[in-house]
Amino acid sequence: MSATPQKNRASRRVLAAAAGLATVGALVAAMPAGAQDRQGHGHGHGHGHHKGRTVDVQLLSFNDLHGNLEPPAGSAGTVTETQPDGTTKAIPAGGVEYLASSLRTARKGHPYSITAAGGDMVGASPLLSGLFHDEPTIEALNKIDLDVTTVGNHEFDEGATELARLQNGGCHPDEGCYEKGKEFGGADFPYLAANVTNEKSGKPILKPYTVWKKNGVKIGFIGVTLEGTPNIVTANGVKGLKFHDEIETINKYAKELNRQGVKSIVALIHEGGAPASTSYNYDCDSSGPGDGISGPITEIAKGITPKVDALVTGHTHQAYVCTIPDPAGNPRMVTSASSFGKLYTDTTLTYDRRTKDIVRTSVKSAGAKNPKSANHIVTRDQPKANDMTALIARWNALAAPIANKPQGYISADINGRGSTALEKPLGDLIADAQLEGLAPADKGGAVVAFMNPGGIRADLVHKASGAEGDGVVTYGESFTVQPFTNMMNVVDLTGAQLVTALQQQVSGSNEASPKILQISKGLTYTLDMTKSGADRVVTDTIELNGEAIDPAKTYRVAMNEFLAGGGDGFAALGEGTNKLVGASDLDMFNAYLAAHSTADAPLAPPAADRITVIQ
Repeated sequence: MSATPQKNRASRRVLAAAAGLATVGALVAAMPAGAQDRQGHGHGHGHGHHKGRTVDVQLLSFNDLHGNLEPPAGSAGTVTETQPDGTTKAIPAGGVEYLASSLRTARKGHPYSITAAGGDMVGASPLLSGLFHDEPTIEALNKIDLDVTTVGNHEFDEGATELARLQNGGCHPDEGCYEKGKEFGGADFPYLAANVTNEKSGKPILKPYTVWKKNGVKIGFIGVTLEGTPNIVTANGVKGLKFHDEIETINKYAKELNRQGVKSIVALIHEGGAPASTSYNYDCDSSGPGDGISGPITEIAKGITPKVDALVTGHTHQAYVCTIPDPAGNPRMVTSASSFGKLYTDTTLTYDRRTKDIVRTSVKSAGAKNPKSANHIVTRDQPKANDMTALIARWNALAAPIANKPQGYISADINGRGSTALEKPLGDLIADAQLEGLAPADKGGAVVAFMNPGGIRADLVHKASGAEGDGVVTYGESFTVQPFTNMMNVVDLTGAQLVTALQQQVSGSNEASPKILQISKGLTYTLDMTKSGADRVVTDTIELNGEAIDPAKTYRVAMNEFLAGGGDGFAALGEGTNKLVGASDLDMFNAYLAAHSTADAPLAPPAADRITVIQ
């Protein structure tokens, strides 16, 4: 393995871009033409036969694992539970050793059991998985007996060719095989991508659906990712691909499955919503079906044909079990299991052998002792799965020479992903690192830096679980924060374009769910969240180093290549000119840590006082 894996990742994107549409065509050719059936694994105990008219099929599901094989650290590794007295409690959760144990325990006594996932199994992964292009995660999912997953947006981080390799196997084209004499075998489960097609052929790049069968029971699974995937993935990752409407695609393939005699259908949708409470055990239907959830999935659910019996969703990293009425007005289960393997959902699908359909007359009863669907915590007080422990140890041994290298020191937790504030302390730190690295004239001459909040994937935890000691930031930890290794850009933008970019944080596609850019020191402004749209940005408060932004003046602005391409709805940032490409964001982050901290003088969390927020 190279000592500078980020360079390999950058070169990989260049190769993927050079391959262009030819690689997409190769991906289509590599996949089965039809929708291959999946035979039931026969999970659990019992002989698997059922003589009655109906049979209960257990559907276990999870989403947004993001290669978190080891228990996620800090606040990213807890779930919130509401107690009987109304207070809340944070419970440590997650880690594939515990996820495997939870799923295996849940399957006991269920001869008909299916395990499905809602996308983003890989991508934005910690170093243990990301360093090896997520081969360790695919191996773990094979051992867990995952039956099927949809693609999420992060399955496209490294492009269509790499996604095909994860499905079909083979060693990495640039780095080769990671273990001597052992070739990567690929996923034992199908990745579904019904709404992702080759731009030239119009055909899906992966199977649109699969059918699970056991003893005459047939359940179809259709998989889609959010139509807006190109807006949140680098351009090279989606080159040659087209992403289609989720509702239209699911309805199309539901009809096709019905024509094949498959009447029971589950949609795996990598798009989600926001429940009214962050507690995993919140009753989403306490005021009525679907009243406790908002966001894109609500409208999608209302538009999907009643032929589909349940929706397993993801993307928003939220926990919910809701019933949202289908177009016929009947309740239909919509679930999501948070992220990082901290929860799993257990849903009972009652299959009618005569109609071949799922009985949905009582999807969920308020206050029921045994609801048809519920989220469960992947607790860390249960026995670990020995095969997962061995898998983690094996890959950790390969990663250790890189992962354990100290990069810097911190005096306390510096929260990023785990922060609920609009301006995050770790966001300020990253933006400052980018500005410092690109401010010299020969490096780009940047005067301000922007960081997208979604690119901050974790917290920097002072008391980490590793053996390096409190306060030490290792390469593995910094990689977990910045796993994309995006190349940094410096571009010319006018003051007017800067103001527009700030307004785009809270307007247009970002109005409902604001994406607040993390900003480097020197830039200050007020955000009035009591207003709506672009008016939330109080323009006459925007200052850079104490001076008002001049709409006609040109500013050199640093940002990663994703933002420079207009990602996350920031079209104004994509208008930059006179571009200079610098080092990777991870290199700059590590360089800043090294320059500004020692064991005797660790780096303190930034004050996060650059944006004045009025709520």
